[in-house]
Amino acid sequence: MKFETTPAFESDYRRLKREHQATFRAVLREKFIPACDELSRDPGAPWPKALRVKAVRGARGVLEMTWSFSSPDGRATFELVTVDDELRCRWRRIGDHDVFKQP
Repeated sequence: MKFETTPAFESDYRRLKREHQATFRAVLREKFIPACDELSRDPGAPWPKALRVKAVRGARGVLEMTWSFSSPDGRATFELVTVDDELRCRWRRIGDHDVFKQP
């Protein structure tokens, strides 16, 4: 699966402390990307429970995931989109609970 980011995500990411960026990247490598690969093969595959992926209320098609439960309380929002008949993950926001104000 390919990934893309929104300008809001890129801005949010740059504001994260380096150690928080590293934590997010580690969660991507270890859990999120393998789950996306599985989802590409099997659209009915479940997300890993540790990521707590669920729909964002009031934002149709937007999902959230938890990448850290402590210092910081790390959240990210994303959507799965199809571009040229290919499933992609579009990262929308990253940070703490504030990302839900404009997911």
